[in-house]
Amino acid sequence: MTAVRALAIELDAIGDTRPLWSAWLESARGVLEIDPAELSVDRSEAAAALDRAAAGNWRTLLERFAEDHAPAYLRRDAATSAALQSLASGGVELGVFTDAPEQLARVALAQLGAARRVSLLESGAGALERILAALGPDAAVVRTRNDLLQRP
Repeated sequence: MTAVRALAIELDAIGDTRPLWSAWLESARGVLEIDPAELSVDRSEAAAALDRAAAGNWRTLLERFAEDHAPAYLRRDAATSAALQSLASGGVELGVFTDAPEQLARVALAQLGAARRVSLLESGAGALERILAALGPDAAVVRTRNDLLQRP
């Protein structure tokens, strides 16, 4: 087996950010004047809908909410942290991709203790394609925690 030099990791393989996103949507229901139930489950599509709805400074509100509430929704996992450390120490370039807005993704990576190990972050529509273009054609893709933990 050829050694992997770059890895594109889906953010939710490191920590599930969907509950934090859902909590923010619910908390912002009255402020944004949009029904969260009407938004797509694809967060890049939901973000585009919020932008189209002229929901003002929703990205700033999301970032502040995430900073305040991330500790309640995201917990560091020892095995995941060890896997990321081992990969990074072994010279593997780590990139993270997600459909979540960048503001949520950056807060999540920091809360999960992964920000210092990750060299690239791509978020929103087309994030996987952009991260693969940046990491190179030989980059492997990891979509689940189990896949991450099984990396050599």
